[in-house]
Amino acid sequence: MPLDASFKEQLTSCVSGPVLFDEPLGRYTSMGVGGPADVLVFPQNRQELAHLLSLLRKSRVPFLALGNGTNLLVRDGGYRGVAVSLQGLKQLSWVPGAEGKVRVRAEAGVALAAIVRLCQRESLTGMELCAGIPGSVGGAVRMNAGAYGIEMKDVVAEIAVLNEHQELETLSRRDLSFEYRRLVLPDAAVIVSAEFVLSPGNREEIAAKIEEILSLRKRKHPLNLRNAGSIFKNPRSMPAGRLIEEAGLKGTRRGDAMVSELHGNFIVNLGHARTAEIMDLMEEVRIRVRDCRDVHLEAEVQIVGEDG
Repeated sequence: MPLDASFKEQLTSCVSGPVLFDEPLGRYTSMGVGGPADVLVFPQNRQELAHLLSLLRKSRVPFLALGNGTNLLVRDGGYRGVAVSLQGLKQLSWVPGAEGKVRVRAEAGVALAAIVRLCQRESLTGMELCAGIPGSVGGAVRMNAGAYGIEMKDVVAEIAVLNEHQELETLSRRDLSFEYRRLVLPDAAVIVSAEFVLSPGNREEIAAKIEEILSLRKRKHPLNLRNAGSIFKNPRSMPAGRLIEEAGLKGTRRGDAMVSELHGNFIVNLGHARTAEIMDLMEEVRIRVRDCRDVHLEAEVQIVGEDG
């Protein structure tokens, strides 16, 4: 995407955070792979974000909202457009709600780990499922993240989005349509913040539940190697990890991309993997599971950008 000096200057004037050109996105994803974005911009608050998105839409420049990059694969050719990091949107607070509940308000860039710490400190229960999930609020809500029988839809009270007209729009839970690993929103909508309804609880019990979940993750997930979390959605018939294991695919490699020997639904980066290798491995897994069990695996990880 050609960027003239005038447009670069406009981009830089939109935000107080960094504006980086030809920046490798692998530095900003948990898998550690991906080519460069034409531009990577770091707005520091929702006003800067609104100003930036207005410029991009007016100029008809493609953009990608980027959280913690934990459920994202960027192809080796990179992203032709502007990647917009939401990490600067970090306001987190809580207020008393109705019927003895508590409402936790978090901007899109708040790490889920920060909410877990807040809940443990303030004795709030309902978000223990987020323990050990490395993502941020915006991405977790957008993909309806979940674990151990609880999903974001179970605790979200409302969200605020910047719509295609650059208007800040508040959507209550009754206005939202959640599906498995997906919140139905227009592609142009960018989640700015979310509000969660939680309940007062016992601090020791909350701490014990968090520790139990963290312990389970350490035992079952390859946390010592770079990964993007669950690669495939779970079919109705059986967890994807079990299907992959039964197909004998654990340990299968393409270059430095490998199906984890600990959990079949994780692909790990052994050091110098490329996105093309990961995608080749994903396709082999799909074919083998289809041939063995007549089940089609659908990617859970988001894949963007151009081939190298």
